[in-house]
Amino acid sequence: MKWPASLQGRLGLSLGLALTVLWLLAATVTAVIVRGELDEVFDSALRETAERILPLAVTDIVGREDQGVTQRLAPIREHDEYFTYIVRDREGRILLQSHAADLAVFPPYDGSGFHQTATHRLYSDAALQDTIRITVAEPLSHRASVAREIQMGLGLPLLIVLPVALAAIFLAVRFSLDPLRRYRERLGARGARDLSEVPADDLPTEIAPLAGTLNGLLNRLHEAFEAERSFAANAAHELRTPLAGAIAQAQRLRTETHEPATEARATEIEATLKRLTRLSERLMQLARAEGGRLRMDRSADLRAVARLVVDDVGRASAKDRIALNLPDAAIMSDMDPDAFAILCRNLIENALRHGDESAPVDVTVTGDGHLIVANDGPVLPRETLKRLTARFERANTSTDGSGLGLAIVSAIADRIGSRLILESPRPGFSSGFQASLRLPIDGSDFRVNSDA
Repeated sequence: MKWPASLQGRLGLSLGLALTVLWLLAATVTAVIVRGELDEVFDSALRETAERILPLAVTDIVGREDQGVTQRLAPIREHDEYFTYIVRDREGRILLQSHAADLAVFPPYDGSGFHQTATHRLYSDAALQDTIRITVAEPLSHRASVAREIQMGLGLPLLIVLPVALAAIFLAVRFSLDPLRRYRERLGARGARDLSEVPADDLPTEIAPLAGTLNGLLNRLHEAFEAERSFAANAAHELRTPLAGAIAQAQRLRTETHEPATEARATEIEATLKRLTRLSERLMQLARAEGGRLRMDRSADLRAVARLVVDDVGRASAKDRIALNLPDAAIMSDMDPDAFAILCRNLIENALRHGDESAPVDVTVTGDGHLIVANDGPVLPRETLKRLTARFERANTSTDGSGLGLAIVSAIADRIGSRLILESPRPGFSSGFQASLRLPIDGSDFRVNSDA
């Protein structure tokens, strides 16, 4: 038998088995004791029967006119005769016998006292100087029948009481483990990034230290994550000013020099510094996505943010490549507009950078809150799609990029309780790439994590 994996199952099964075994042992010991007491009672009854009948038999035999004649006593009414007896003389002749006595049951007289054969328990006694002898017999099957009836009387209640007791044990164990079950539900209902302490005031004293250890671990993890986010954000922020100054110096050097080699090197330095600037911006966005507040107390129309992002990205690249599709009705959401702008910008820039340069990038925001960004291009393997949301992971290492864009989008989606879906080829086409997720829209049944 396989031992249950749950604590409730183990406690219920172990207590139930222990109770069942103890009750069976108690019933067995009780039956053995009762059987011994029954034997004493039946032996006493056997002896008293012989002692009561013997004086009457002596009186009857001595007063007879015909000596040596066997007399069989007739029953007063039909009944089961468990005790049978015979009265014999010194020579073994039968002088008196009960009506149901079977002579084959009675062995030769072998002195007073108890005797036992394979089928009967016997008691013998004698009177008149051992000239008149009586033997009373009782079938062993009678004693066994009585013992079985007593055992049944002891066992039948157990068939009712034992299931009731097992059910009571199960309910008691379940009730006792309710605080642990509620603690598990509180822990399971938390979002992936909610590292606050889990209330454990109602836990038993045996489990409370584990909860305290877990809360201590959550506090340490929270402090470590906060330190990591703070370092990334502060470092990226502090790099912006010296990077801007370095870019200006590189541009000035390029304009002032007349040597082609120096001008080419200044141009390369400027490009490298701009890539570093974009990387610092992505790091700040990632810190914002992982630690900032992404839901606001008031709602705003996401269409205006989408148009602003498309216009801004279009000015820095080919605007005619972006096709924006918005519904006529307002898309009201309590999502932070800055977070939505970061999300849109990263998806659009990722599509422009890695998609086919001759094909447009379709940006669609539906009325029910689905954001879809699709572009044409080669089909990506399934293994590559699974890695794209990891930090510093790029599908094409030959293109310019930080490898953080989709990681930032995935972090924002996780924080708002959504999921980033990456597909290649794009639905309905034989090629391309599509990224989609659902946004929290007012009036929808959108569910979010408690830490968003």
